[in-house]
Amino acid sequence: MTGAAGDGTHGLQHPARGGDVPLAVVILTHNEEANLPTALASVTGWAGEVWVVDSHSTDRTAAVARAWGAGVVAHDFGGYAAQRTWALRTLPFRCDWVLFLDADESVTPELRDELRRRLAAPPGDVAGFYVKRRFIFLGRWLRHGGYYPVWLLRVVRHRVARCEERGVDEHLLVDGPTERLAHDLLHEDRRPLSRWVERHTRYAQLAAADLARGAAADGVAPRLRGGEPSERSRWWYERVYRRMPLGLRALGYFTYRYLLRGGFLDGREGLIYYVLQALWYRVLIDAYALEARRGTPDRSPGPRVIPRADSPAER
Repeated sequence: MTGAAGDGTHGLQHPARGGDVPLAVVILTHNEEANLPTALASVTGWAGEVWVVDSHSTDRTAAVARAWGAGVVAHDFGGYAAQRTWALRTLPFRCDWVLFLDADESVTPELRDELRRRLAAPPGDVAGFYVKRRFIFLGRWLRHGGYYPVWLLRVVRHRVARCEERGVDEHLLVDGPTERLAHDLLHEDRRPLSRWVERHTRYAQLAAADLARGAAADGVAPRLRGGEPSERSRWWYERVYRRMPLGLRALGYFTYRYLLRGGFLDGREGLIYYVLQALWYRVLIDAYALEARRGTPDRSPGPRVIPRADSPAER
């Protein structure tokens, strides 16, 4: 069930008819053979339809998706936000509601049952639902450091949803009120740690470019009090983190996550993660930003990656 090579807009076909929950699941992929079976197993059989939008994988990603009965469409990768927007505007959804699921994520049974209840008769004015992510790193659930819960807007009415234009850390936006779901979305990458490092090297380049461009006019509005989780997160990033000295802010961020928010309670796996994500990654962003200020061009293409929930520059 593939679209044509290139833009994937020709010959789109619905996936095999799914279960009783009026929810379309969309998974963006590129070489996700190792992660995809778990993601698909968590939504197949109860979600009304499952779509895999693949950026021309060279492994068995597309074959795995078809084997699970998902609709598979190839689409050239033009950016993280652009890929989500293309899916929202192009896929012929039968369902009103859409869940964006990363290939290394899965829906817990508790969240599945909650979605079945809530979407059976949702309030008429609700445009989206936030879910909380449970993040697993090297086999350990990171419960501290401010990484649980992280609230993500993932379930939206596709007709009133859009994605803000950013190189990385893109948020879904909806026209209308939102509510929160009580149960967890599970994140666990089953690929080697080397892929994490490659991916975050590219994320750092994109985050540095976002720093240079500044906030998008139609993106998430920074708001500390009374705002949505994404708005509060953006407030801290725009009003605090970005105004700290280049380079030193990475050390400050690591201190905040690891010491002040109790990241040290997550054991040796947590130490590795906070050093990599809260320190090394942030230093790398600033290094690319400094390089750009000095006019040093970077002509390397970088690894080709798909957006993930564990990577945003402001979390």
